Amino acid sequence: MHQTIQMKSKVTYFLWMLIFPLNFFAQQEDTEITDEPFQPKTFSSTRIICGHSVETLPARTMEFRIEHRFGDMFGENGGAQNMFGFDNLADIRIALEYGVTNDLMIGVGRAKGTATPYRSLLDGFVKYRILRQGKKSPVSLTAIAGLTFTYMTASTDISQVSHFPKVSHRFAYFTQLNAARHFGDRLSVAVMPTLIHSNYVAANDQNDLFALGAAARVKLTGRFALIAEYYHTFASEGLRPNDTYKRSLGLALEWYTFGHNFTINLTNAQGIGETQFIPYTTSDWLKGQFRLGFCVGRKFAFENE
Repeated sequence: MHQTIQMKSKVTYFLWMLIFPLNFFAQQEDTEITDEPFQPKTFSSTRIICGHSVETLPARTMEFRIEHRFGDMFGENGGAQNMFGFDNLADIRIALEYGVTNDLMIGVGRAKGTATPYRSLLDGFVKYRILRQGKKSPVSLTAIAGLTFTYMTASTDISQVSHFPKVSHRFAYFTQLNAARHFGDRLSVAVMPTLIHSNYVAANDQNDLFALGAAARVKLTGRFALIAEYYHTFASEGLRPNDTYKRSLGLALEWYTFGHNFTINLTNAQGIGETQFIPYTTSDWLKGQFRLGFCVGRKFAFENE
């Protein structure tokens, strides 16, 4: 009994540290770090909903992230019997990300995977801020490149995409150019042309897939905002049938406070990460196949000695 109480106390303390910021961590303001006159941040986080935003972490700042997706709220796999998706786990990702400079950040993570088609995913990325909106540029521009590796047990069925004849078939890559602009301190918009390359795909799929993302953020108060995000994929003729592959659409409420960013979202995407939710979203909003998700980001600023 004593060990159980101790374990509960440790879990409670861990969650408290994540969700409720403490005064000895540096306060992260909703402004750009720039030598030019005051500029509001285009997005308050390095992510929008599923995908990256134009933002990077400040120098010497580490962020611990937990991203979570439940099951379908409605449709065949949802409803009251499954507590509107709360009984099921679509995907979860835990990651550490770090701001090397004010314009350069890196990150690594591990995701459960959705098993359609991959599970047990390791990922990494590098992100560089090329332009900041201001007198010299009408937009902010960021370039991102990343990869994922699945270490799931290979299928013995050679017809399955998870058969993996070679180790290299376990890799997938993405590269993205993220352009965004804020209009005053209330409205921000972004476009995200993205290229996905998977080393090994199904017979009705393609190795290279181009997608164009679009997003908007409307600031409600100093701490709350509404966000929408959509990725449109462009498949070659005769590949990626529409009755199987869908396009990712998400809506979210964002709460931002000192050193801590919390997002509650609704999306039809199951997987987490560009190489998963862009090519492998199979759920349909019109059939109730959307799910509740959340993301908690906790920043830790390391001061110069």
